[in-house]
Amino acid sequence: MLNDPRFTTEVELTIAFHDVDMMGVVWHGNYFRYFEIAREALLNQFNYGYRQMKESGYVWPVVDTRVKYRDVLTFEQRIRVRATLEEYENRLRIAYQIFDAGTGKRTTTGYTIQVAVEEKSRELCFISPPVLFECIGVMP
Repeated sequence: MLNDPRFTTEVELTIAFHDVDMMGVVWHGNYFRYFEIAREALLNQFNYGYRQMKESGYVWPVVDTRVKYRDVLTFEQRIRVRATLEEYENRLRIAYQIFDAGTGKRTTTGYTIQVAVEEKSRELCFISPPVLFECIGVMP
C-alpha cells in the first residue's frame, strides 16, 4: 500500500546563500527546513496540510527526527527533496532523501515522526484520528 505513488512527493530547491556557513556548506540545521518543505508538499497532496490539520482539531508535533549526512550541500546547488509516508496508523513517519538535482546522487537521508494531539484536550492520540484515514483514502 505504501508503495503507492500518492505516498511520495518531491520538491526541487536551490541552496540559498543564507543557508550556508563561511565555507559555503549548508549548515546542518537547515536540512530540517528542507525536510519540512517536502513534508508540507506531501501532506498537501492529501488535502491534510497544516491548515486542514488545525481545522480538524488536531495538531501533529514532531516528536522524533533523524538526519544522516552522506555528502555536503553547497551554495547554489540544485537539490531534489523526496518525502515518503512510511507509517500512518499510530503516527506519521515520513522518510526523506535529498539528491543532487544534476547528478542524481543521494546526499542525505532522514525521517521525522509526528503524533496526533487533540487540540482542545491536549491529549496524545495513540491511534491516528479518522480524518487522516479519510484524507489519505484508506480504512482504519
